[in-house]
Amino acid sequence: MPRLEAEVAVLLCAVFFVPASGILHPVDYLVLQSLRQSLADLPGSAFFASWDFTAEPCAFAGVLCSRDRVVALSLGDPRAGSPGLTGHLPSSLIRLSALAELSLVPGRVAGPLPASLPSSLRFLALSGNLLSGSLPPSLSSLRRLRTLDLSSNRLSGSVPPAIFRLPELRTLILAHNRLSGPVPAVASAPLLRLDLRSNALTGSVPFLPPSLVYLSLASNRLSGWVDRVLPRLTRLQFLDLCMNHLSGPLPGVLFTFPVSTLRLQRNQFSGPLRPASPLPVEGATVDLSYNRLTGNVPAELAPAGRLYLDFNRFTGQLPAALVDRVVAGRMRVLYLQHNYLTGFGIGGAAASVPAGMSLCLQDNCMVPPANAACPRNAGPQRMRPPEQCAAIRNRG
Repeated sequence: MPRLEAEVAVLLCAVFFVPASGILHPVDYLVLQSLRQSLADLPGSAFFASWDFTAEPCAFAGVLCSRDRVVALSLGDPRAGSPGLTGHLPSSLIRLSALAELSLVPGRVAGPLPASLPSSLRFLALSGNLLSGSLPPSLSSLRRLRTLDLSSNRLSGSVPPAIFRLPELRTLILAHNRLSGPVPAVASAPLLRLDLRSNALTGSVPFLPPSLVYLSLASNRLSGWVDRVLPRLTRLQFLDLCMNHLSGPLPGVLFTFPVSTLRLQRNQFSGPLRPASPLPVEGATVDLSYNRLTGNVPAELAPAGRLYLDFNRFTGQLPAALVDRVVAGRMRVLYLQHNYLTGFGIGGAAASVPAGMSLCLQDNCMVPPANAACPRNAGPQRMRPPEQCAAIRNRG
């Protein structure tokens, strides 16, 4: 007889005369014992203090039961500053056949993910630990899963495309790992939130589900153009592709999406900006800095609350709509340093720049306002040398 079945039989005999209302299913009881043997409190944590197996396991910290089965496990003290747990996740978790939620507070739990997990899972969050190895293929069998968060671990290997096809999955967070290879091209998944930032992913941005409202692929090694894939993502409210090697033009329709945060900085995007309409979200954050964008600064960007266009190749005067926003105090940050701009409507009048407004026009083809507040990386040069400005004019 297999060991676990033998232990179950002994346990059944031991609890046979206990009233049924107080009995946890023997299999679940043994899994909790296995879990307690595999994990331990880090110094300063007392999460397992209540795990006394002479008492009712459904009263343990982090354990939620329904009838005689464990339906949720929240492992570790969730309060801020808790040091978390150490150890590893046991393979016996697969035997919790009613488990719907499994979470782990940040700590030092290491080793691979269990090869198999309960198919009943709807919520799996194991972020901020030391989990390593590849993503097990069995994750694609969790057909009821709605949230998968394995961020801030040491997971490696590729992202299995089958995970994207889980019929109930809405949130997939694999950020801050060591994943490599391409982003899977799955255009028909029901995903709402996809976060793969801070990995080592390569290739181009593929066609992704148009249902997405949150997309972050920042700090990877992605390359190529995005003018064909981004226009399909019309529901985006947050987009972060910063710190990649993306290039080519930015589609004008992108600026019509209901995006409150648009982060495309530190890429190689080029050409003029041609927004199809003014930004629809008042006070949005738009960061297009450290690219190769050219032409005039579009007036359609005026509704932004924080606008970063520094370290590009913009030319000409600032549009009146944008200057009016600055003067009215309706823009908190406007960084335009290190371009080739020739005019700002309020000239050098110090009183015209509202107090508390971060405005930087260093290193352009004009004299910036005297009280402009620039970041440290703006440098000491207030104006570009005349020969640089002439070269740009001649090139245009």
